[in-house]
Amino acid sequence: MALAAPRRFHGRWSAATFITLSLTLAATPALADTADQAERADDLATDIDAILEDPALEGATSGVVVTDADSGEELYSANADSSLLPASNMKSFTTAAALQVLGPDHTFTTEAVVEDDAAEGEVPGLYLVGGGDPTLSANDLDAMAADVAAAGITSVGQVYADDTWFDDQRLVDDWLPEDEPYAFSAQISALTVAHGDRYDTGVTEVTVTAADDGDAVSVDPGAADGYVEVDNQAVTGPAGSENTLAVDRPVGTNTIEVTGSLPADAESPVQLLTVDEPTGLAGHVFVEALEENGVEVEGDVARSEVPQTWDESHAVAENTSMPLEEILVPLVKFSNNGHTEMLVKSIGRETADEGSWEAGLAGVEEALQELGVDTSDLVLNDGSGLSRTDRITADSMVDLLTRVQDAPWYEIWHDSLPVAGDSDPFVGGTLASRMGGTAADGVAQAKTGTMTGVSALSGYVQGPDGSEVHFSVVNNDHAGAAPLHVQDAIVVRLAEYLGNQAPEGTMSLRSEPAVSGELECSWELTC
Repeated sequence: MALAAPRRFHGRWSAATFITLSLTLAATPALADTADQAERADDLATDIDAILEDPALEGATSGVVVTDADSGEELYSANADSSLLPASNMKSFTTAAALQVLGPDHTFTTEAVVEDDAAEGEVPGLYLVGGGDPTLSANDLDAMAADVAAAGITSVGQVYADDTWFDDQRLVDDWLPEDEPYAFSAQISALTVAHGDRYDTGVTEVTVTAADDGDAVSVDPGAADGYVEVDNQAVTGPAGSENTLAVDRPVGTNTIEVTGSLPADAESPVQLLTVDEPTGLAGHVFVEALEENGVEVEGDVARSEVPQTWDESHAVAENTSMPLEEILVPLVKFSNNGHTEMLVKSIGRETADEGSWEAGLAGVEEALQELGVDTSDLVLNDGSGLSRTDRITADSMVDLLTRVQDAPWYEIWHDSLPVAGDSDPFVGGTLASRMGGTAADGVAQAKTGTMTGVSALSGYVQGPDGSEVHFSVVNNDHAGAAPLHVQDAIVVRLAEYLGNQAPEGTMSLRSEPAVSGELECSWELTC
């Protein structure tokens, strides 16, 4: 384990001074308190050293920083300046920048637009115009379609999907191609439809159901039915047989490929798969909604920008998203990569009138500098941390945690962080099943981050008297599973340091591995 010698600060009193002045300290309450505090800090540092000796970190580099919120004193530091992969800890920087640039009340608008002189009856062209809404749902599109019908439009010659609010780069250059079929690596578009109460974008829910033994399984491609192709080669196996079912979308295709065998008595598996070109899926869902609301659509969906040759345009339907402060809850609690990248491009649109990663990441860095964050150690190649060229330091992470507290939107940002041990997924998020029943239960709020060889946890711990510490633990190059139990043990020790106690009858995590909590994504390898 590559660990630099920890730096410890115990105020202005050395250990020798404490020995020499022991009688004075005992007689002077203020100095006694200082001595006690220094001893507690020394014990804390010793314990963190021991926790970091865990075999799970053999060969790893761990950047660890802990600071006292009130005094700014650094209680622990090891490899604080090491340049490390952050995984989803990168989202903390991006979401802070989004609140700084866009504001917590920012909303995203989607419109259905026609030429002004063709607003009723038969309309030759109707444009569905995306505005970067990461929460636009099928229900929202249905409501918009109802408004189109209510405006008097009875038929549309062609529906066009306009996603030009962002550029057409769908994926970051170094995201792994083999990750493309999975929800954590969905393509990014200004016009995309969100699935479920976590608002996963650019995906469809695929359900496979067993039939009679020997017969083909049935495949329901969800919202993408009619938009994607289904290549079903899977069969139903005998009850109790081995389940070898595989559901995939080969890279570069819009085909859902189902292979293997599903036992006749197996439950129907459900999997979220991304689609190729989410703009087209949003247009497809909207066309179906138009037809269900009595508006005939003659042609297929095409991608196109609202014509600049139109003298005037007219919005016959509009959907406004929830404000950014509400969007941050599913984004941060469940570590949604797609939402974060849409925020990056929205920042670029706001700061440079360009919905691109290049413009957006420049805007992120500028916003962080406005907050007083030292960005010299940051390398930003995306906003979510899925890129393996992103870099942070534990010091820069704690710097962010400290600086944002002066922002007017701090409480919104803080409340979006997962809360240790809270079983409500929209509170506990990715920490819902971690540190429950310990001293950290309910008093630690932090952003998780996990992908192959990378794991991180950074945030806050509060004491019963209102005291608080800021911490960052960033582990790189560990072998095997993510060392979540090591991170949890450190946070529990911080909670104990502040005076919190575990509920009666529960155990400390100082020497016992924690039960691994939910990772940000469905696959440990990627988030």
